[in-house]
Amino acid sequence: MSQANIVRRVYDWVLSWAESPFGATALFILSFAESSFFPIPPDVLLIALCISIPARSFNFALICTIGSLTGGLVGYGIGYWGYAAIGQPIVDFYHGQEVMENIRRQYDVYGFWGVLIAAITPIPYKIFTIASGVFKFNFIEFLLASAIGRSFRFFALAVMIWKFGPAIKGFIDKYFNLLAIIFVLLLVAGFILIKYLS
Repeated sequence: MSQANIVRRVYDWVLSWAESPFGATALFILSFAESSFFPIPPDVLLIALCISIPARSFNFALICTIGSLTGGLVGYGIGYWGYAAIGQPIVDFYHGQEVMENIRRQYDVYGFWGVLIAAITPIPYKIFTIASGVFKFNFIEFLLASAIGRSFRFFALAVMIWKFGPAIKGFIDKYFNLLAIIFVLLLVAGFILIKYLS
């Protein structure tokens, strides 16, 4: 099975939770896991849930934000107390060693903005949460940057769905492969951005 097919199957599995009575719970768990170790972003499930019950779009965005922030705290804790045993394998899995080194050099100057950018964009937020703990980045600044960035990202999606409705899901379904490629390019661009800021 090709990597694209695996990604598509995982995507479909994530979307299947939107039809479950446990959709909101699954959204919290997915957003929690994505912030500390899981590779699939919660956005796809957030979009599906918001489309299925538009009146609850902002509730779903809040659940997603709280789950993501909670997961970010776990990522921070992994970096702070358990990097060798838990954090290092996660960073290695995402080939984030060079990113970690760049983060270490830049935290004194760009720490808050680095976390904020990672919280909004496809730059791997989980690596920043772990790095924040490893390098003992100021916890209050970490929490503030994460809260601003994650809230902006998820509530922006909720607003788009509230305004455009099912057209958003249809667009994602129709152009999934193209969107996946764009997402990967943005992810790579994020790593390059970090590299050249160092």
